Amino acid sequence: MKVVEFLSYLNSLEIKLWLEEEKLKYHAPKGAMTSEIKQEIGTRKSEIISFFQQAKATSKAAESAIVPMPRDHRIPLSFAQQRLWFLHQLSPDSQSYNMLEALRLEGVLDIVALEKSLSGLVCRHEILRTTFPMVDGEAIQQIADPTALRLPIQDLQDLSAEEQTAQIQQMAKSLAAKSFDLARESPVEFTLLKLSALEHVLLLKMHHIIYDGWSLNIFFSELSKLYAAFSQGLPSPLPELPIQYADFALWQRQWLTGEVLERQLNYWQNQLADAPPVVELPTDHPRPPVQTFQGAAEGLPLAQELTQSLKQLSQDAETTLFMTLLAAFFVTLSRHSNQSDLVVGSPIANRNNKSVEGLIGFFANTLALRGNLSGNPSFKDFLAQVRQTTLSAYAHQELPFEMLVEKLQPDRDLSRNPLVQVLFSLQNAPQSEGSLSDLAMESLPLPVDVRARFDLEVIIWEMPEGLEGVWSYNSDLFDKATITRIAQHFQAVLQAVVANPEVRVAEIPLLSPAERHQLLVEWNNTQTDYPQDKSIHQLFEEQVERTPDAIALVYQNQYLTYRELNCRANQLAHYLRSLGVEADRLVGLCVERSLEMVVGMLGILKAGGAYVPLDPEYPQERLSFMLEDTQVTVLLTQEKFLETLSATSLLEPNQGRIVCLDTDWQTIKQANHDNLHCTVSGENLAYVIYTSGSTGKPKGVEVVHRGVNCLLFGVDYAHLDETQRFLQMAPISFDASTFEIWGALLHGARCVLFPEHIPTADNLREEIHKHGITILWLTAALFNSIVDDDPQALSGIQQLLIGGEALSVVHVQKALETLPLTTIINGYGPTENTTFTCCYPIPRQLETKIESISIGRPIANTQIYILDEYLQPVPMGVPGELHIGGAGLARGYLNRPELTQEKFISRACLQSQKSDVGAKHLGDNLSVKPKLDNPNALPSDSLKTDPNPLSNNSDSRLYKTGDLARYLPDGNIEFLGRIDHQVKIRGFRIELGEIEAVLSQHEDVQVACVIVREDTPREKRVVAYVVPQPEVTLTTSTLRQFLTHKLPGYMIPSALMILKSLPLTPNGKVDRRALKAPSNSSDWETFVEARNQLELQLVQLWSKVLKLDKIGVQDNFFE
Repeated sequence: MKVVEFLSYLNSLEIKLWLEEEKLKYHAPKGAMTSEIKQEIGTRKSEIISFFQQAKATSKAAESAIVPMPRDHRIPLSFAQQRLWFLHQLSPDSQSYNMLEALRLEGVLDIVALEKSLSGLVCRHEILRTTFPMVDGEAIQQIADPTALRLPIQDLQDLSAEEQTAQIQQMAKSLAAKSFDLARESPVEFTLLKLSALEHVLLLKMHHIIYDGWSLNIFFSELSKLYAAFSQGLPSPLPELPIQYADFALWQRQWLTGEVLERQLNYWQNQLADAPPVVELPTDHPRPPVQTFQGAAEGLPLAQELTQSLKQLSQDAETTLFMTLLAAFFVTLSRHSNQSDLVVGSPIANRNNKSVEGLIGFFANTLALRGNLSGNPSFKDFLAQVRQTTLSAYAHQELPFEMLVEKLQPDRDLSRNPLVQVLFSLQNAPQSEGSLSDLAMESLPLPVDVRARFDLEVIIWEMPEGLEGVWSYNSDLFDKATITRIAQHFQAVLQAVVANPEVRVAEIPLLSPAERHQLLVEWNNTQTDYPQDKSIHQLFEEQVERTPDAIALVYQNQYLTYRELNCRANQLAHYLRSLGVEADRLVGLCVERSLEMVVGMLGILKAGGAYVPLDPEYPQERLSFMLEDTQVTVLLTQEKFLETLSATSLLEPNQGRIVCLDTDWQTIKQANHDNLHCTVSGENLAYVIYTSGSTGKPKGVEVVHRGVNCLLFGVDYAHLDETQRFLQMAPISFDASTFEIWGALLHGARCVLFPEHIPTADNLREEIHKHGITILWLTAALFNSIVDDDPQALSGIQQLLIGGEALSVVHVQKALETLPLTTIINGYGPTENTTFTCCYPIPRQLETKIESISIGRPIANTQIYILDEYLQPVPMGVPGELHIGGAGLARGYLNRPELTQEKFISRACLQSQKSDVGAKHLGDNLSVKPKLDNPNALPSDSLKTDPNPLSNNSDSRLYKTGDLARYLPDGNIEFLGRIDHQVKIRGFRIELGEIEAVLSQHEDVQVACVIVREDTPREKRVVAYVVPQPEVTLTTSTLRQFLTHKLPGYMIPSALMILKSLPLTPNGKVDRRALKAPSNSSDWETFVEARNQLELQLVQLWSKVLKLDKIGVQDNFFE
């Protein structure tokens, strides 16, 4: 019971409380002040004093007299009624605000007395005979004259008990399905069903525009008193009402103006400044574009012992039970939504004025209560915050929620309620279950559809046997299992905080032991045998022994058998050894796709070194950085690329050795062609691949032999054996090449090198059918392109792996239909975990409403942990950062120890230890540096769980991917995007910060912002917004030219926009959402319009295809 309701209860007992010199005084009639009430007042003493203090000014205004008003003018709706009336106009067929009650009456019923009692109530309360027509464009209250009510009676005595039940249910459904015509019909209906002489059912239907929860208590209380009197032939015992609801509506319109309104508005505007507009609870189903009201409800009783502990905690903290429950609810929502700032609605009776306490009507208001959990406070401190917030809200409760929404003007969205989407309240046991004179009265459950007015509405009922929660939810958004899980987590929070109120809110364990075991152990039980101690080239040499004459490599009309490839690689390896290449020595490899490319890779490995792929098409500046960063002393290349490399430091005297695999081969082949003595193991470096870096400089990922072996052996995501024929298409600077090349060569399969520079449906079809390709890896972008152009080009492929970015459901669906013999696999994984981390064999029949393609489950010897910013495992369905553990992890980042420590953290948090409520759970933020002094050594109790069978893994670290993901109920994982601004475009991982950093290096650029836009569904593009230096004229062509010398082509924005300034949020950050879509990527200053009919037709054609509203004759398609 909230404080205002408690004080009203005391008033009803004529117990008066007041403040006198800041001390609480009371006066009570003899016998009214029981020891229980006195104890309750003592428990709530500080709360009552605070309430009186904060409500002082408002109370004076609220207590201004409400007097009967003349009925000779139009009577407006109250503010609360106005909102419901408006919602009714939007959806007149909706039953969301209809209440239907079925009351079983057992005993000898005096039907005449009951009819007279109901009639008396309708006569007594004008609101029960009020309609709401529209006059001159405005809704008004139209009150009908009091008339005797005739109670409709249906006799069901001739039916069997089963037939009676069916008839009651049918009538209830029929009544519930019929909406009120508020302009013409009375918004209250009664029907009496006679089951037998001693058993009746009273059906009561009302629209929320005439009642609230308090009103129902009045209704049943007065009904009981009237029936008791009339059944004995006595007159009504009820005193005449001093005012009616219409008087309140008129008074409210007059009173809530001027200073009173300003004071209320100022409070709420300050309280909700910059508040988040929505509670982002993850849904099970896509949110419909227009809000629906299909609902369901689940119950969750709380044990009596827990209820008593919560009351004791509330007393100790000088709060009410409601405040304690609300604080725990905020914590639960925060952990499920990943929001530290939340707004939750809570209904309040809003009957501060004594003259309205006895009225039936819609007085209830919704308070928008804000909870801020930022900084990870203790629950005790957060509870104090909630207490203050709630008391302040009570002191400013008169401002109608409808007016608050109107004044705040939040962004309106037809798919959800403004400002408040989640409601929470604590209520006393409903009074519909009790007695009617000598009759037993109880509420019957009805088979009517639950109407959900909010995404989630939680009512905690205070029952004699303890607290009981009813969780009503929108079933078009959530599944039953999800709501049940959230309710159980709420209970877990309650249990944790009564055990330890000092626990930090982000460290409260939500998951049950069974949930933790499933998420951390069961779904990570991926351990299989694989050759973890061997090197890649050892495994290749073993394959050569098994199939020496099988064809290993094919390029155009050239091929090499396994023996021939091994011999060439051995010759190169001996030659490299003579140049000082040994274990973990980095060797550059700058070649085009060719036989020499694979010979070079294998030869470097056999020499003990690790290859560093250098794409010849990279800008010289990027190549120079990579060479300087790796400090390679040997670089393998082809003669045609010497000029490209001429600007690098390697060509300076005494700086290193460049070996041309084509022109120097006559020298190289003089070397021994026998296998070399192996000097490396699975823990040695195999290669270093550079990926985009947020500082403007790429970062080198150090991949070890063990990671490659883990990728290719003991796995079940694909069938790898000597019968497979791979088409190698990815640049070796892209780690998909690891799967394509070594997936073939370590299993005796054939690796066909794709001869074309740019793959198309035509040349892919030719290569696939020419060589009998059975297994293929494509980026998602290329896959989409092929499926759009000619999906049959991929026929013959048995296993098609796709990855690099999220898959398009539409394209996958089309591929499934046109490629019935092809298994399509979605592969996910960062370079830091050696190509693939999770894989998902896509079923042939997709769900009809599926929004995204799952990334599946972890592959063999790999573990996935989806954690929050404190390294707590998030519940199923809740987004968190995807962390990877297992044998595939890279060593770290070359020459970047701080970054390695930040991203590769200790997995000690997942070791075997017993869980205890309120244990410390520390970790690092999703997108910032870890919050620990030593981020590579998390405390061993930071995530306590069941024994982890994989804890003996040789790699005791986790990689923080920065990717958002969530577990689906079947154990598969849904990829949700990046936490930071890193993205994938056409399969390439791009740090938008790197592009921003490079743009900022231009002397004429003041500031730059780079984002990914998807203005057309499934068409992502990078757009850069640049503010030039003062008094500088900057063109996009100048910037584009600058970027081509700094960045690879895939990182150059598809559109550049020159702005005078960047839009900012109120806290001074760039408002990325306010950046407008580019209407044209060309330079306006050089824009040339169509000059003849042919040019006009071409421009119009391009404009339609590219979805740009203005294209110039000289615009460059590739820009």
